Formats: sequence, structure tokens, C-alpha cells
Amino acid sequence: MDKKTLDNYNYWLKSKFIDRCDREELLLLQDNEKEIEERFFSDLEFGTAGMRAVMGLGTNRINKYTIQKATQGLANYILKSKESKKNGVAIAYDCRLNSEELAKNTALVLAGNGIKAYLFKTVHSTPELSFAVRELDCIAGIVITASHNPKEYNGYKVYWSDGAQVVEPQASGIIEEVNKVEGFELIKSISEQEALKEGLLVYIPEELDTKYIETIKKQSLNREILEKDSFKIVYTPLHGTGGRPMKRAFKELGFNSVYFVEEQESPDGSFPTCLYANPEEKEAFRLGIELAEKVGSKICMANDPDADRIGIALKDKEGIWRFPNGNQIGIVLLDYILKNKKEISKKSAVISTIVSTPMLDVICKENNLKLFRTLTGFKYIGEKIREFEEGKLDFDYLLGFEESYGYLIGTHSRDKDGIEATLLIAEMAVFYEANGTSILEELEKLYKKYGYFKEGIVSVTKLGKNGIEEINRVMSFLRKEIKDELLGKKIMSKVDFSLGVQGFPNSNILQFILEDGSYITARPSGTEPKIKYYFGICDKTEERAEKKLYDMMSEFKRVFDK
Repeated sequence: MDKKTLDNYNYWLKSKFIDRCDREELLLLQDNEKEIEERFFSDLEFGTAGMRAVMGLGTNRINKYTIQKATQGLANYILKSKESKKNGVAIAYDCRLNSEELAKNTALVLAGNGIKAYLFKTVHSTPELSFAVRELDCIAGIVITASHNPKEYNGYKVYWSDGAQVVEPQASGIIEEVNKVEGFELIKSISEQEALKEGLLVYIPEELDTKYIETIKKQSLNREILEKDSFKIVYTPLHGTGGRPMKRAFKELGFNSVYFVEEQESPDGSFPTCLYANPEEKEAFRLGIELAEKVGSKICMANDPDADRIGIALKDKEGIWRFPNGNQIGIVLLDYILKNKKEISKKSAVISTIVSTPMLDVICKENNLKLFRTLTGFKYIGEKIREFEEGKLDFDYLLGFEESYGYLIGTHSRDKDGIEATLLIAEMAVFYEANGTSILEELEKLYKKYGYFKEGIVSVTKLGKNGIEEINRVMSFLRKEIKDELLGKKIMSKVDFSLGVQGFPNSNILQFILEDGSYITARPSGTEPKIKYYFGICDKTEERAEKKLYDMMSEFKRVFDK
């Protein structure tokens, strides 16, 4: 065990800041060097979305101590900021285990530093937190969530005054201040009673929920479709935060035949009915599809636990359930908006990421839309929206989306909004049904017009210290050893975003574009111990495109398994 790891462990063991019960748990680890190393070999760092990790005691875990340290660093940064006189910090938390406690600890550290904390009383979605930051004129926002990760995880995402996740210069500035908090004795915190008395802890009233719902309802493009009353929809929040706002929004927009999956309707961080509460996974739809078959619905919709993502399952004409991926949902959403939005500016722009489908380039060119590509992470899309509004770029926002099932139609939020997107997708399904077609048929029309663009992802998880080292070795191998050829094809372009690519901040991402137009992108996750490989191809027929994608992914896996 290295000295830093042991020093971290001993400091926690001896600190007066650690609760008695927690100290007793740490004592039980004394003879378990492997576990001590896993928990204490490093400090959590901000990635593409803040901090996210397994819950537990240790510097490399999410717990009230690492949360308090991060909050103290954030507080120090805020107090030095030119915007420090803004009206406090908004805080939300999702359904996960310990989220409420972690959120309250966050609020009380801010209060201890004289910064007003606006705290939601109950579980709330990430998009509503983003909405609240600007609605309350806050300097920052925090949400306690681990999004779609397994139940063992929790996390901490920081937003700035524009409602978007922090980017530069705030991101590095906050990290610098967090790193300066070397001891627990530097953390300032007060009791809930004292914070309430001093007006430094304010619970956010329910009126904000009403403002949020009213705002997202305005994104409806065909609000008067009569068939909404009878078209059957199955929806599940997957035990997350989406249930309450979706029930209200569906009702107020006239969707009167929505069936909620009762077993998954109540918030529950143990996720008892699904191993992985992630709408990217087919298994997450099992109970929803069972209900859909029972009631005769052709569509099943699912939000992730913090309701910033949306996945759907659709029943085709042959009675087979199909699961459109994040790119496909984004493409049909864009097409629906283009066909139904009454006023589309000549300066309209779409914002997506470098790993989202190249089909976007073709569609945007055909419709005279400007397409901006950003790094992976919706915070970069939010940053681009701010540049539009500040006049740094003379464009009007139309749609933002990323392949990982995240969409934003309006600008009320600066993060992806699964609640808003769920409503528009539901409306789209009703509209096409009323016009004798369907989402799947409209997607097929787009493929026939623009070509069959197909994408795939391989995610490889590597846990612990050894896993991080292995991911670093893989990226180093790709940089140094893969030069002219990959999978038997000539490399036409190799883009290393860590070296500084114009228009992009430095990032640990590699993208290869091959001679046949296919691409492969390697990106270690900023929030999980995994590396993701993104694949994309295009061909004239669906059969050839799918075979081409399958062959490329299979060959890649075979080569790299060695």
C-alpha cells in the first residue's frame, strides 16, 4: 500500500470530524489492505458532470464527508466570485439512497459560509434544478444524483448561474478550491435550526413546480390533437423523480389514457424491480411492456432516476417491440420539429456532440440549419446556448441532443430534460398515429431519404485503481501504436482531443475516421470507471449497414480482447 493511501486512511480514522459509527466501520478495515486501497487511493475529482462514485466511507467514495469537502471548496470559490452577490445556491436531490441526507449536508455547509441555500423539500428532477437556478437568480446549483448508474452509486453535479453544468473557467476554479480544503477542520457547517433562523436555509415552495410545468407545456407543437384523449401510453419513472411531474403534465396537456407502471411509480433508491434503472437498457422496459401488452398500448416510455433522459419502446406492425437508440430518437424529434414548428428562424441551429450520429450533418445541410458539435457532456451544449443568448454566436437555438438519450427542446433548462422530451415524444406518437403512420415508419422514411446511418457502443468497465491504470494504458496504446491503419482500413483522420483541437477544450478522447467513412471514437467516461467505444457507419440499405456495423464492432472486440 502506498504512503498517500495509508495517510488518507489514518487521517480519517483519527479525525474528530468522523462520526463514532463511521470510525468503527473504518476500524474494521484495518486488516483489509485491498479495501483500504480501493477507498483511499485517490480523491474524487470533477468529471464531465461533477463527482460520481460508489457510496461508502473513503476519499474515493461518495459520502457526507467528501460532499462537505466539495461544498466547502465551492463555497470558497463563490465567495471570491464577481457574481457572489447573487441570490444563493439551489439544491435538488433524487431518489437514491442517502440523497436527502447528502443534500441537507450540502445546504448546511453553504449556510455555514453565509451563502443562502434553496433546498427542494422532496425528490426533484435534474432539469427542474437547472430551471430553478435561473428562476431564483442563484449563482449556482447542485443536484445530488448518479443519474442512470447502479444503486450503489451517488453523485454531485454543480451548475453555474446560467443553469448549465460548470465549464471553464468555473470548473477548474472550483477544483482548485476543493483541493485546498485539505482537512475537515476547514469545513464550516451549522445546524438546520440555526440556518433556518438566520434565513440561510430556505425550502423551495411548490409554486416553482407549477412554473416549471407551465414552461415545458409551451413546447407542445400540436396541442389540440383530439386523439390524445384515447391514445394509450405506458410510462415508468423507473422508481425515480419523474413520476409526480409526468402525471401532472400528462393530465394538463390532455393525455388521458396514460398507464403508469405501478410497481415503479414511487421513488425508491434500491430500484427493487430493475437491476439497472437505465432507459438505454431493454431490460428496464420489462414491466412496462408487460403492461402495454395488457392494455393495448403501442408505446412504452421510461425516464432515468433523475429524469434528464428518456428511452422508448415501440410496437411495430408485426407486433415486435423495437427499441430506438438515442440517435434515432433525436433524429425523429428534429424531423417532427421541422415539420410542425410554425416559426423556424433562418439562423436556427442544432447542437449535438462529436459522438452523435453523422446523419445530423446531412439533415441539417438539407434544411439549411447550422450544426454545432461539442464534446460529450450536455454542459457543452448548455455552454453553446449561452453563447447564442449573449450574442457571441448569431444563431437561434432549435434543438440539442446527445446519443445517450438526452434532449432539450426549449431553453428553460441548460441541461437535458427528460420530462419535456417525454411530452413531445408522446405528442409525436399521437400525431403520427392520427395521420396513419408511426414514429418507426417516419424513421424509415428518413433512412430511405438520407441513407442508413447506424451506430453502436461498446462499454468496458474497469473497477478500482487497477481499472483506471488499464484504461490509461489502452488510451496510450491507441495514441502511440494505431497510426495508419485500423481494422484493416486506412485511417483518413485521427483526431486527438487531448492535444488541443480548435473550438474544443482539451479532453481525453480519440476519434478515427476510416477510408469507407466509418468512424470509431474512444472515450474514457468522466463519471464512471469505464471506457466507451463509439462506432458509426452508413450504407444504402439497412441490411448492408447493419452487417457492416456488426462486422466492424466484432472485429474491434476481437482485436482488443487480445
